[in-house]
Amino acid sequence: MSSREKHLVELVDETGKAHGETTVAAAHQPPGQLHRAFSVLLVDPDGQVLLQRRAGVKTRFPLRWANSCCGHPRPGESLAEAANRRLSEELGAGPVELTEVGIYVYYAEDPATGRVEFEYDHVLRGEFLPGAPLLPDPDEVAELRWADPAALETELKLDPRSYAPWLGGVVNRLLRPAESRSGATGPAMTPPGSPADDTAERSGGR
Repeated sequence: MSSREKHLVELVDETGKAHGETTVAAAHQPPGQLHRAFSVLLVDPDGQVLLQRRAGVKTRFPLRWANSCCGHPRPGESLAEAANRRLSEELGAGPVELTEVGIYVYYAEDPATGRVEFEYDHVLRGEFLPGAPLLPDPDEVAELRWADPAALETELKLDPRSYAPWLGGVVNRLLRPAESRSGATGPAMTPPGSPADDTAERSGGR
């Protein structure tokens, strides 16, 4: 087990209220425990978003394309502090200014590893300055690319298996922040713009 799997995450209810803590490893074992997370999308001045292909050693959805950076705030840690910590660890980037554009509650089962994602996900937009250095950690990131977010929504529908199952909801909130700022999508719903995952990647209730 990697050291990060032993880190603590904050357990929450479906309104985002904290009620306990557990380890990363325990939270992602079936059937999953709802916990706080964040997803960062770095956006350049032209509106392109940075995607990372998750490293093959990842315990959840390895080698899938995902948003710029994901992670979990430790109990009591602010979102900005946690997100900038992970941007530094994964990409060698930051610190960057972050804006929360929505919340996304989702559940996804990884058929390859048997792990589960059940997350109250704060979607954060980060402004990426041209020329800023990126030094991705190969244990975290297999490769990087820039993408147009509107075109990415189409790609997600055509080839969902190439992407992490949460990416559609994350991109949706980036493109439509006014619609998603007021509340979260319940875990038994599939939000507009999310990829049409195969049944094996979703619980029976989704």
